[in-house]
Amino acid sequence: MSRPPSGPPSPAASPSPSPSPSQLPSSPLPEPLPEAGPRPGRGWRELGYVLAGLPLAAAGLVLVLVMLTAALWSTAVVGLPVLAVTVRGARSLGAAHLGLARLLLDVRTPAPAPFRPGAGPIGWFVSALGDGAGWRAAAYLLVKPLAALLALGAAAGFWGGGLLLLSYPARWAAGHTGAWGPYADTWPGALLVGVAGLALLAPAPLALRAALLPERFLVRTLLGRTAASTRIGHLEETRARMAEDATATLRRIERDLHDGPQARLVALAMSLGMAKEELASAQGDRLQQARDLVDATHRESKEIIADLRLLIHGIYPPVLDQGLEAALAVLATRFTLPVDLRVDLPRRPSAAVEAIVYFCTAELLANVVRHSGARRAIVEVGGHGGLLRLHVGDDGTGGASMGAGTGLPGLAARVGVVDGRLEIDSPPGGPTVVTVEVPLPA
Repeated sequence: MSRPPSGPPSPAASPSPSPSPSQLPSSPLPEPLPEAGPRPGRGWRELGYVLAGLPLAAAGLVLVLVMLTAALWSTAVVGLPVLAVTVRGARSLGAAHLGLARLLLDVRTPAPAPFRPGAGPIGWFVSALGDGAGWRAAAYLLVKPLAALLALGAAAGFWGGGLLLLSYPARWAAGHTGAWGPYADTWPGALLVGVAGLALLAPAPLALRAALLPERFLVRTLLGRTAASTRIGHLEETRARMAEDATATLRRIERDLHDGPQARLVALAMSLGMAKEELASAQGDRLQQARDLVDATHRESKEIIADLRLLIHGIYPPVLDQGLEAALAVLATRFTLPVDLRVDLPRRPSAAVEAIVYFCTAELLANVVRHSGARRAIVEVGGHGGLLRLHVGDDGTGGASMGAGTGLPGLAARVGVVDGRLEIDSPPGGPTVVTVEVPLPA
């Protein structure tokens, strides 16, 4: 919706013809972008993962079995600390497996939240015993050897067997065919064995990739961050951003009141004091001067009231008490470009949702006016399937992105407070559509 203030529109980008309202997308939010494609050399990296993962798998299995056995057969005083150390060691080995999977298998699963120990040795042991990521890593280390054996069997059968058969003609010619593998007593037979090796090597990458599917599943399920942990982290980040936003808003209000209405009210009080003194003993010209002073003070008071109303409206617009549709209708009239407004809600949202949608619309329309070079805008608000969707589109030059400035990330953080999300569709040349989706409470 907004172009970065520091970067003017490209000279090649010119406003496109004004689209009709139906041309502006009003469909649900787009699906998340797919993960980037695999890097070159994927088959060799997967083979490297199988070979490099074997020592880690063996070490992890030995660690977990030995430590768990020691914990089960020890007294509670000794067993619980041993178990805590086991969980911490499992988490460390799990992190190594996850790093290897990211490097060689292109697994993009986020790492679990960092381990946060409690205060003192007792706090450390209690935190370690309650570390869900550590327990899931221990479970991974227990089942990892089975997945590793499956992948090793596929690698040995296809890669190893294929290379062994492919090298058979050369070994047959040198008279070193060995006791393993097929036997051929003629040169065409030896070549046929080599062709069989090529036939076995051709599907080797796909076979190994299929054999690694359980491994990828285990890494994502047991070593990655859980959905609950991801949500908690998102909420913590959103809460921190909103706390910073609230602090900045309070500072802005204090500064605006101090530098604006407060200073003018002080001057108004001084003017009224002077007018009072003049009226007490005014005659002739001094009486007219006193009247002029009162008139000027009266005008100043009206301007201060208007400023205070504008400031209060920025905190919470009273028109929202009449509903979101009425508030958006009033908001649309305050912009210089035409705004096509459509509101179709099955029921009235909560006050918090109404305020979020209102301020998002206000910010997005302000961005249209400031940065897009658009000739018209469209605002659509609808509710379906327990969700409220806001679409704000324009026929401007496009090029908006989440990383340009702080306005859009701030709106995304505001929407995230109610578990919503914000998406941007703004190709170069336009049109631009920003979609806000928030839950609509029953």
